[in-house]
Amino acid sequence: MSRAVSLPPATAARLDALRRGDLAGIRELRLPGGPEGRLIEMPPEILGLADTLELLDLGHNDLTALPADLGRLRRLRVLFGSGNRFARLPPVLGDCPALSQVGFRGCGLAEVPADSLPPALRWLTLTDNRIAALPPALGERPLLQKLMLAGNRLRELPESLGGAQALELLRIAANRFEALPGCLTALPRLAWLSWAGNPFEDRAAPPPVAVTAAAWRDLALGPLLGEGASGRVMRAAWRQDGAGEARAVALKLFKGAMTSDGLPEREMAACLVAGAHPHLIGGLGRLADHPDGTQGLLMPLLPEGWRVLAGPPSLESCSRDVYDPALRLTARAALRLAHGVASGAAHLHARGFGHGDLYAHNILWDGTQGDAVLSDLGAASALLPGAEGHVLQRLDVRAFGLLLEELHTIAPLAHPALDALARACTGPDPAARPGMAEVREALDAIMKESGPA
Repeated sequence: MSRAVSLPPATAARLDALRRGDLAGIRELRLPGGPEGRLIEMPPEILGLADTLELLDLGHNDLTALPADLGRLRRLRVLFGSGNRFARLPPVLGDCPALSQVGFRGCGLAEVPADSLPPALRWLTLTDNRIAALPPALGERPLLQKLMLAGNRLRELPESLGGAQALELLRIAANRFEALPGCLTALPRLAWLSWAGNPFEDRAAPPPVAVTAAAWRDLALGPLLGEGASGRVMRAAWRQDGAGEARAVALKLFKGAMTSDGLPEREMAACLVAGAHPHLIGGLGRLADHPDGTQGLLMPLLPEGWRVLAGPPSLESCSRDVYDPALRLTARAALRLAHGVASGAAHLHARGFGHGDLYAHNILWDGTQGDAVLSDLGAASALLPGAEGHVLQRLDVRAFGLLLEELHTIAPLAHPALDALARACTGPDPAARPGMAEVREALDAIMKESGPA
């Protein structure tokens, strides 16, 4: 019997039901720990669900190992073990034939044995651990599509990772890389990469900008607008220098913790360098004197009614956004939206940063005409000079090409030049893709040819 002093009420109720046999045949089981108590071993009754269980969440407990016969869960596809106390990624994970998504964030992991990598691995999250090396076997998982490694002690990636031809999203921010890993240039589908907070990124030199300091006393806080991994966003009225008419702004108060993309302070730095642009949510100023020392960023406030273009990736879609099935755009609105996003990304590149997370779920739009802004610089990283910077920019270009393909599914975009642009943006050789400024100019031409709405 698994032991714990006590458990959160919902977890305790599910565990009791599991032991009574009431959960026979279920496909998902969540037994997270909490302030009330944590499991210190996996309940053995879980193995009785071998014929049906597909998702198991044991996050935020005090587990240090998993049972040797975990492979009996032959249908298990998703396992969350984040917030436990594993010194090494459990080798028994490799015995689970269907396991494709593994999440062990913030566990204190120092070792990743080759045996711990399931053959069907598609999505691996090892954010915020103590990992200094990864096994060559990581590049031998042909389905690997999403790899989250921010906040570790890595100095290099296995060269074999260059063979992970399906890899699309990679997070290596806040590690110890002295140089950009060379294997990344061999990944034809890589589109979303964060690399901020490494020694090699520290040597990049975006142009200096003057930063406005916003005093706490000059802000009147309004309602909460949203909350994410890196901070809380509130509406605020800003009376700059305590004088004149107050300006409505959005204030992001950072939590100061490691996110899956990287470090919040890097996000703030990128926003401030990006500055103001009609199609990019950059920074207006830095909060100067929060009474608790909290870092804050002032950003433009969008009009009422603006919304995200799509939802973030699901467990099933892995690295692709999820659109509302009922969403439809006119061709003109879709072109305006694409042009705006390309303009915002081109501006960011000109300021010396890659976006790293150019996704529909980070695009806010007016819901009708196609007016749009690119948001969320949590994965933004300083571009390197020369050929490496050229390749890094073209990762955002591939992400934009995928966005064009998605827009084809929700808008009547039958235009040969647009199809050719999408193919150019998503080509397998990053160096052969156009720059984002070229993409914007191509969209200019297409919109002029298409005429008014």
